[in-house]
This record gives sequence, structure tokens and C-alpha cells, in this order.
Amino acid sequence: MPSLDLQDRAAGALMGAFIGDALALGPHWYYDLAAMRADYGDWISGYTDPRPERYHGGMKAGQASQAGILMALTVDSLVSQGGYDEADFCRRLDEDFFPQIDGTPMAGPGGYTSQSMREAWRKRVLEGLPWGRCAGNADTTEAAERIIAIAVRHALRPERLADAVTRNTLLTQNDGTVVAMTVAFAAVLGLLVEGQPMDGKVSGLLMARVKSGLLPFHTVTSGRLQAPRPGEAEAPVAGRFPSPDALLGPSSMALAATDPGIRIEPAWKVSTVYGMPCAVYHQFPAAYYLAARFPDDFESAVLHAVNGGGQNLARAMLTGALAGAQTGLSGIPQRFIDGLENAAGLLEQARRLADQMAAEA
Repeated sequence: MPSLDLQDRAAGALMGAFIGDALALGPHWYYDLAAMRADYGDWISGYTDPRPERYHGGMKAGQASQAGILMALTVDSLVSQGGYDEADFCRRLDEDFFPQIDGTPMAGPGGYTSQSMREAWRKRVLEGLPWGRCAGNADTTEAAERIIAIAVRHALRPERLADAVTRNTLLTQNDGTVVAMTVAFAAVLGLLVEGQPMDGKVSGLLMARVKSGLLPFHTVTSGRLQAPRPGEAEAPVAGRFPSPDALLGPSSMALAATDPGIRIEPAWKVSTVYGMPCAVYHQFPAAYYLAARFPDDFESAVLHAVNGGGQNLARAMLTGALAGAQTGLSGIPQRFIDGLENAAGLLEQARRLADQMAAEA
């Protein structure tokens, strides 16, 4: 595949995530959709100011939430070190990020600090625990939002991708299901950056990487998930994660998006089908569905993610990464770039990271 196309997809995934984050800043966490429509109209089509009495109050349209800020910190670390360097990443959290938060929710850069970051701050700063003992059991996509950058940087080396994403996630989240689903999302994103479509074949491609030892998931099935035969020579694959189910779900959501007998209309109602809350098991399915439904239409994918309400910031960020990887940076409407705060700086870092990744092609 031409390296320019590869770089375009990589930069598209990164900028898509930054755009999704900022698009949902204003209408973030409206679980009453009637209230969201009353405040922002029937269709949110661009960046908006948060209401002063709500999350991110006082911030302006086009700015990044804390999720976007932490992803930018991750990009900077990756670019400076030429890849994932855990010591450098942790140093940046200790020196650049933790001094800006105080352990309370409605404070810190981006206007809100997530549960897992509050717990990590408390263990690291107040209790003085070393990294490796600061994670909590939050079931959110907090780590998944920042590891988008790691997945893009190591997309061409799935074994390295899985290892780096696992270790980075475990810094702040230690629930086994959350870690497995986060690594699976990273693996899907890596495939899209490589140039694979978000379709019903994606899980089969991932399972092939499990069989070859590139992804650390356990499986005993053979071929197309068929039962193993008694006495079959091929031994089960024993991985870090006890089940490959997190790798199997993406194809189901992709098939649902293209099955004429299954219709979610309008597409933003995917949030009510898979759930509006923050947990990974609500967020990843919706993002997979939207990315598969709009493979060539970044705008539709990310705006339907925003207009679904609830934890639409995570949904839009994850969807933006998947959609941007498919359309490339060149397929993202310019108005989304123009309205993003510090777009020039983010673009420069995204392109540098994409160049580093493509050099391994």
C-alpha cells in the first residue's frame, strides 16, 4: 500500500479523535435528549459552547476536554520517544498533568476529571504509590481514549500494539474485561489504519493474529470459530486475556450496520440500542456500528455519535478515530479542522507520528 495513503489514514484517525472529542464538549452527558435538543436544537452539526451550569462550563466551542488533552499528551510522548515509552509517559503525567488536578470531578484541565484519573492521582500523589499500583476498577473508556495514539503509532506491529496498549491501560484501569476490550479496540483501529475495511471480516483477521501469537487472547476454536476436534494436533492458544470475545464483537456490529433487515433510524439512536452510559460495553459497540455504517462519510459517523446524547464525548472520540482511519485526513471536512482549537499544532504532531509509523512499513 502506498505510504502516503497509510500516513493519511493514520493522521485521519488521530485528528478524527480530537475532532470527536471537541464536537461533544458542549452537549456532553445529556441523558435527557429532550433537554439536549432544547439547548442545542434538533441536530448538532458543529462545535458548541458548553452551558455554564453543566460539565465543561466556561469552556469554548472547539476546545478539548480532558480526554483530548490526555491524548495530546500521549501523542507528544510517542513523537518525542519514537514509540511508546512508559517511563516518559508516566513522567509527563507526574510533572505536567497531575499538578493541574486536585482529585475532585469538576476541576482540572478540560473541565472534568474522570474517575480513574482521580483514583490514580490519589494513589500516586497523596499515597505516594509507584506506577503499577495506581490503577482503579472504573469500567469506562478513559484509557481507550488516549491509547488511540498508541494504536496508530504501532498499527503495523500488532504484537507491539497489544503490549503497549495493555501496559498503558493498566496504569489507570485494572479490570480485566476493560483491559481486554480496550486492547481489542486498539487492534481494530490498527487494522483500519493498515487499510482494512470495518466490515464482517474484521474479527476473522483479528482471530488469525491470535492464532499466530500476535494478539494475547485465549482461544480453543479452529478455523471459522468451529469446535476443536478430539485429538486435534493444534493446541489451544493461551493468551493473557481469557476469552477472544472482545475481538469477535466488532464484526457483529459491522454486520448489523449493513444488514438490510436491521435498521437503526436515525443512526444516532444507536445510543439507545447499545446504551448511553459511560461503560466500555456501551461505548465500543456504538462506535463500531457507526464506523461500519458510514465508512466513507466521516461527518455522518461523528455527528450521529454526538447527537445520540449520554456519554457522547467518548462515543464521538472513538467513532472519530475509526471513521478518520477509513476516510483519511483528506476525507475529513475542512470546517472541522478550522474550528478546532490549536488545529495547527495537533496536525503537526499527528503528521509526525504518522510519518514515524509509516517508516516501519
